[in-house]
Amino acid sequence: MDLRQLEVIRAIAETGSFTAAGHRLHVSQSAISRQVILLEEELGEAVFHRVGRKVRITPAGESLLRLSHRVFQDLQDTVAAISETRESLRGTIRLVGGMTVCLYIFPQLLAEVRRIHPNLDLKVTVGSAERSIAVLRAGAADLGLVTLPIDATDFIEVPLFQDELLLVTYPSHPLAKKKEITPADLDKQPFILFESGSITRRLVEEFFTRQRIETHIVMETENVEIIKAMVRNGLGISVIPWQAAADDVRQKQLFCSRISGHTLTRQTGWIYPKMSRLPRMVAEVMKVAEAVRPRLEAAVRPDLREVAGRA
Repeated sequence: MDLRQLEVIRAIAETGSFTAAGHRLHVSQSAISRQVILLEEELGEAVFHRVGRKVRITPAGESLLRLSHRVFQDLQDTVAAISETRESLRGTIRLVGGMTVCLYIFPQLLAEVRRIHPNLDLKVTVGSAERSIAVLRAGAADLGLVTLPIDATDFIEVPLFQDELLLVTYPSHPLAKKKEITPADLDKQPFILFESGSITRRLVEEFFTRQRIETHIVMETENVEIIKAMVRNGLGISVIPWQAAADDVRQKQLFCSRISGHTLTRQTGWIYPKMSRLPRMVAEVMKVAEAVRPRLEAAVRPDLREVAGRA
């Protein structure tokens, strides 16, 4: 059996006759018949039943037809992939991610993408995990970087890094004077948190519930910069990722601490709709992210000299 015979099987099945299949493949009807006879002799099974001028495919023929579709699709994908590697990556890739990702992860990552692929245009949209999923489903974005896990069975999740969530206050807050901050110290404190429904908010609230911490939520927002501004001005305390707090801590505008005996972490990763073949631009951005992963992980890892308390 060879590729030509599989091509003949598919042509006959799709056109409905040996003659029409010959026209499609630019060969004679007798050449088509000869290929089918050779194949049937090799298999010891009929591939088509001839009924007058019409043909009806047999179960054996159906199996070969399915094989034909798989083989030629694989060939097409392989040839396309080889061709793509020889061409400069051009076009526009549309990325969507949460506020923290867009502020602290995308700049470093996309600078590297631009260095490697200077002809690639980058478009970034800010959105919660829920909005990112909606944008991707609508075809308005190609790849998302959000907090995992998501509740979407039609999507692929690819973890990229894990970061730590830390308590932040203004430097003169009473909690900032404590050597260690315990869960009990957080009871009835005024909190400014990420918006309801976000994965990060859910992780924080689950911790509060486990520790029986009664919180007084005075504000919620999806914008981590707004959260920090409110904390700096004494409107409440919060729990945010280290990379969002790092510069403020170094400038002594915020105080940052672990909660004694507990480590709060979240997983950040890529999401995209399930598909038979990942577009090259999407694969390349993810490939670059893997290459710079050590730098990204270093950026989200708390500096023990600057973070109070211990896990």
